[in-house]
Amino acid sequence: MNLSKKFFMAKRILTDVLGRESYAINSDPHSTQLGLYYFDFQLNPAKLNRLIADFDSEGIPLNTTYIDVAEKKLHYYPITIGQFGLAVYNDYIRTKNEEQKQYFLRISRWFYNNRKTDTKFGFYWLTDVEKPEYHVFSPWKSAFSQSRAISILLRAWQISGETKYYEAAKLALEPFKYDISDGGVSAYAHNGHPFYEEYVAAEPTMVLDGHIFSLFGLYDFVRAVSSDLDPQAHKLAANLFHKGIDSLIYWLPEFDIGFWLRFNLCKMSHYPEIDPCTIGYLRLILRQLSVLFLITENKSIIQYKRKFEQYDVIKNYFKVYRLKYKALQELNRV
Repeated sequence: MNLSKKFFMAKRILTDVLGRESYAINSDPHSTQLGLYYFDFQLNPAKLNRLIADFDSEGIPLNTTYIDVAEKKLHYYPITIGQFGLAVYNDYIRTKNEEQKQYFLRISRWFYNNRKTDTKFGFYWLTDVEKPEYHVFSPWKSAFSQSRAISILLRAWQISGETKYYEAAKLALEPFKYDISDGGVSAYAHNGHPFYEEYVAAEPTMVLDGHIFSLFGLYDFVRAVSSDLDPQAHKLAANLFHKGIDSLIYWLPEFDIGFWLRFNLCKMSHYPEIDPCTIGYLRLILRQLSVLFLITENKSIIQYKRKFEQYDVIKNYFKVYRLKYKALQELNRV
């Protein structure tokens, strides 16, 4: 393990152990007007995503590559751009500042202008950076990116009145209908328990927070686009959302290792048998489950949340980081 990786991991662990701060929950989750996003994303690039390294001439954030990617480059990362855009939108909603509105609409135009089109898959966004841990070396689709785009585009439609954003958000639903084996963004779509993939690879990767964030974008569509306005699109979004909730409850027990949660359920032959999540990630999942309970009032969700929050105790930190370090070694990331 070289010194840069040692320093990176030591800093990450220290931040994780000491950091109790988590996103506050915002918004009325049932209003048809999309106000503040579910999480209180604020305009602090370092807190939004530590990989934001620069901005282009339009103010669109650029990520640097992760530590295990050989080619270091700045790149557009739709998930990060969406998160930053939602932070700008939150700021606009609070302040009604016209400059922030225009900034948000520039980010919305980035999503509109950078969409890929397909007669089968509608609109989708590709991320052009390698994910070596999942053997992904070419531009990849992501349900999480689709969700971020939907949340951005629908808000742009509501504050600008431009129907092109609504039409784009509607077509962004299409990839959710298809399994990753068919070119879509859902794993296990064929067995009735679709898992919305943050990282679409040759085999399911099943990253937990990516599935849940994908549900947030789908629910934004359910809220904003009524059955009166567009019965077919509303029905599709509602069906994808409710299937995703049922699938979450189906898959959650497999993430539970008795004292902590797995980061994913990746079954690739080279991947570690257990790759636990970090402390900060566990706290993120707890907040996500809180939001989903506010939306659905599903008792299973709050029961899982109460169970998992009991894992966040010091005695478990040492166990989980031994496992995490082992997993990172197997992946050649430390």
